[in-house]
Amino acid sequence: MADEHVPQGIDPTVPSVARMYDYYLGGKDNFHADREAAEHIVRLARDNGSDVREVARANRGFLIRAVRHMAEAGVRQFLDIGTGLPTQDNVHQVVQRIAPESKVVYVDNDPIVLVHAQALLVDNPGTFVADGDLRRPADILRAAAAHLDFDKPVAIVLAAILHFIHDDDEVSGIVSTLREALVPGGYLALSHAYVEPEAGEPDKLDEARGVYRRSASGSIAWRDRETVRGYFDGLELLEPGVVPGQDWRNDDPYLPPGLAKGGVLAGVGRLR
Repeated sequence: MADEHVPQGIDPTVPSVARMYDYYLGGKDNFHADREAAEHIVRLARDNGSDVREVARANRGFLIRAVRHMAEAGVRQFLDIGTGLPTQDNVHQVVQRIAPESKVVYVDNDPIVLVHAQALLVDNPGTFVADGDLRRPADILRAAAAHLDFDKPVAIVLAAILHFIHDDDEVSGIVSTLREALVPGGYLALSHAYVEPEAGEPDKLDEARGVYRRSASGSIAWRDRETVRGYFDGLELLEPGVVPGQDWRNDDPYLPPGLAKGGVLAGVGRLR
């Protein structure tokens, strides 16, 4: 994206986590500030034995496998919160290949994400885009209810988004509000950043926090398996449980070396 073509309402000098993620995946919808911040994170992770680009790909792979599983299990309604910029095999493309009648609501608060998503979906009557902030989950549910029937099973997707809220109690409250919207047969799928305890160098983690504090998200928090597992309270946690994203129902035995010391924890839960 050329920096001189800046949509109204966008400050290109403030990094966006959605555009940084786009950069990690090799996308072009990002500004100089996004690339600079992303490269800073890439260098910090590399010094700590991790590869952020591999982490982003592992997260994307989990998302695709999870929504495919939920669609094959019969879910026909999906709410993807913090969707990010469109890439290959977006949620609606995966699930509508299985069941063309599926409905998908994408939610984000990045103006560029919203513009791109609306343009991509203009000819897809079963897919919708809503402007929403994860910190106000009740508002998101009300907006989604214009398109989804919450009296029937819905799959709620929170892929690599919760770690941008630093306060643990706030995250627990957000997830609880969303979980309470599920009816039997509904699902919660999520992934969350983590660092293996023996791998996290405090000075590198503090520097990474500083990068994200200067972004539009304002923070990042790594959480452990026990905490992430707690987000599925009251749900049946599908096998293999909460695991690194690349290990969730993945038939490919190859483990990129850049994922050995951290990445995303992922899981899928179902309300029986």
